[in-house]
Amino acid sequence: MEPIIVTTTCDEIQNAEEIAEILIKKQRAACVQISSPVKSIYRWQGAIETSKEYVVSIKSCRSLFNDIAETIKKTHSYEVPEIIATDIAIVDTDYQQWLSSVLRIEAS
Repeated sequence: MEPIIVTTTCDEIQNAEEIAEILIKKQRAACVQISSPVKSIYRWQGAIETSKEYVVSIKSCRSLFNDIAETIKKTHSYEVPEIIATDIAIVDTDYQQWLSSVLRIEAS
């Protein structure tokens, strides 16, 4: 099992919570953390935009990334949501065992 953190951002706390609940219920995420609002500055459709967003950090594993991405795309309010994954280089053995125990990972 290769642990990852998938990150997305949402403009509304309700959308972040909806994504989190779906992923936890489907056992695609072991834990989802939603941050306090952050200020995001980005380019969208040729203009520089500034907005308040909630950072959503999803603890999971590499083999579930596509399912997570599809769930985010179906549920997210953005036309093009941020969906990026970061490999976890080192993880505590007990935490990794817990991750494995709560995720629904199908055998390949």
